[in-house]
Amino acid sequence: MNKDAIAELIEEKNNALINWIADQEDDKWIEGPNGKWTTGQHALHLLQSIKPLNNALSMPKFVLRYKFGKANRDVRDYQTVVNRYQERLKDAQGKTYGPSKNMKVPLISEKQYLLNRLQVEGKKLQYKTRKISDKNLDTVILPHPLMGKMPVREIIMWTAYHIEHHTNTLKEQY
Repeated sequence: MNKDAIAELIEEKNNALINWIADQEDDKWIEGPNGKWTTGQHALHLLQSIKPLNNALSMPKFVLRYKFGKANRDVRDYQTVVNRYQERLKDAQGKTYGPSKNMKVPLISEKQYLLNRLQVEGKKLQYKTRKISDKNLDTVILPHPLMGKMPVREIIMWTAYHIEHHTNTLKEQY
């Protein structure tokens, strides 16, 4: 998938999420079904996954190569990344990692702020995706807590799917 297509996918998925959350009643922001995450926790989780990616993409690429190495395989296509993530999710059996573990429930007063941050971070990711070279997209790798080390192109495609995954979960269960 080329850079522009990935950036457009990020925009499409992020807009769908933000619009859906913005249209929901406030009580869904702070209460989830049957002990599941609240809508606010889904939004916070997505922000916590996009922001570090943007921070990493702001670093000099030689630092990332030094810290995490270089890709030793070809980049997988979008559907392969999605399928692999779904398999890993099944294996994880609902376990969460990093800042999403024991996550607080964002207050209703934080809703607009978090939606704005999601929008800004999504726009940043689109910009960075379009600006990074194809060589760096395919050779620089970043760690993912569930998927292991991935080339940047794959982790950005995964991010688009991750947003869609949470949007679908919200639509189906909330």
